[in-house]
Amino acid sequence: MRIMRWLVVLGLVAAGGLYVMARPKPLAAAAVANLTGDAAKGELVFWATGCASCHMADKAEGDAQLVLSGGQRFPSDFGTFIAPNISQDPEQGIGNWSMLDLANAITRGVSPEGEHYYPALPYASYAKMQMQDVADLYAFMKTLPADPTPSQPHELGFPFNIREAIGGWKLLFLSDDWVLPGNLTPTVARGRYIAEAMAHCGECHTPRNLLGAMDTSRWLGGAPNPSGDGRIPNVTPGKLGWAAADIVQYLTTGFTPEYDSVGGHMAHVVENMARLPESDRQAVAEYMLAVPSVE
Repeated sequence: MRIMRWLVVLGLVAAGGLYVMARPKPLAAAAVANLTGDAAKGELVFWATGCASCHMADKAEGDAQLVLSGGQRFPSDFGTFIAPNISQDPEQGIGNWSMLDLANAITRGVSPEGEHYYPALPYASYAKMQMQDVADLYAFMKTLPADPTPSQPHELGFPFNIREAIGGWKLLFLSDDWVLPGNLTPTVARGRYIAEAMAHCGECHTPRNLLGAMDTSRWLGGAPNPSGDGRIPNVTPGKLGWAAADIVQYLTTGFTPEYDSVGGHMAHVVENMARLPESDRQAVAEYMLAVPSVE
């Protein structure tokens, strides 16, 4: 009986310790305290990070892509995630967020209310972003329109609707380590920053484990399409077989060396990348040729 009591006590202590460890861990205010954002630079960050691709209204075109009213649906093995309103509306959007609130959301997955966000928001990639880029992004987003469309709740069943469990997921998988390590050239390092952090390429092109985390041992090696329609391709060098110039051309025009054209969600990615300086697309191309091939 005494042993059972001790086991219960130890179990409670372990559960309490895990609860403390898995609580949301927001940034200290000092992380952004001395930063001033530049909206012009922030526009490039906005396109590189693909904010509009997920948070604009479904099938929005032209300037309507800057109205971040949300509503697009993203199916997954865990349920359907629905992109929220992140426009400048102070009630339905994020118009009353501080720079620190934005930094916590996209690099820590923590809401202004201190709750975990689901990693459908790709903070597992954005965690590597530099705080100055976050400050610039914040400055640009403050220039965008407000929209009063209410956000819709995600469609998740038990146990995936328990946000507290995300803390355990973060303990296991949230990291700011680079997938491609090493002493890289400045160009490849820039490409790594764009591809691994801002453009979060791995979120689609990398297979996931049973808990939904990217399997970085097969980085960019292709994955099932969450919609159930086909596969997202393997874009590692041995499989893709493109030269750097081919990759740059594709990210600029959407045309492959075989004269096929981009489609699906990747079309938005190409539109975003085409807005960046040519040097950034060249950097991404050189980075992609530097990652290990996955068969």
